Amino acid sequence: MIVVKDLVRQFKSGDRTIKPVNRVSFGLERGTLASIVGKSGSGKSTLLSLLGALDKPTSGDVVVDGMSLAGLPDGKLTEYRRRDIGFVFQQFNLIPNLSAVDNVMLPIEFAGVRKVARRQRAGELLEQVQLSQDKHGRRVNRLSGGEQQRVAIARALANEPKLILADEPTGNLDEQTGEHIVELLKSLSRDHNTTILVVPHDRGLANKTDRRFRLQQGRLSEETVRGGVRETSLDSEGVPAQAGTAASVGGCAG
Repeated sequence: MIVVKDLVRQFKSGDRTIKPVNRVSFGLERGTLASIVGKSGSGKSTLLSLLGALDKPTSGDVVVDGMSLAGLPDGKLTEYRRRDIGFVFQQFNLIPNLSAVDNVMLPIEFAGVRKVARRQRAGELLEQVQLSQDKHGRRVNRLSGGEQQRVAIARALANEPKLILADEPTGNLDEQTGEHIVELLKSLSRDHNTTILVVPHDRGLANKTDRRFRLQQGRLSEETVRGGVRETSLDSEGVPAQAGTAASVGGCAG
């Protein structure tokens, strides 16, 4: 389970203090596909960077299966990224002159797995993301955008991470291919019992996730659908309520 506790990230801009992430709290059970929506510049990518230990919070904590990230030395944070986190980006971030299977093998190699086992694991993952076997050995720069994103997702799954962070994974894909990728992520989250948190570029794609959060002025709220109408919980001051209530942290939001 992923638990985020009172997470804050602030920056100085002249005399101003900017908080793109301001006391954010929520929890996600294993096997959940969740999304975060919000305006451009609302802090969504900042939040993903904090969860993936690419950046450090000003205060607060991220707890992954009981392990607190607060205060971990850089070496341990690097180990956490390699072992427990998978990343999927809009630009794919593949090595273009390597084959699909070789791209997926890279993170497994860093984990010290023998070559034969690496290749077998990579091939199995490419089959799971529905890349046809005749393309496993093809250089990724000869694959379509949708095929490259499937390779990127397989690579993110390579070390059986506890959490996959996907920042606009369908942003460079056409609508139909994007929908296929979201359905793929949903099935993979269940099959691998992996938590996947997506920042979608299309609100329609966010509706396909198990849970949907909105980031607004640094505050996170959870949106639910009731009677066909999407509702956002608000606190007594009329601002988005924190999604860290007992219902949310327990993964049982209604």
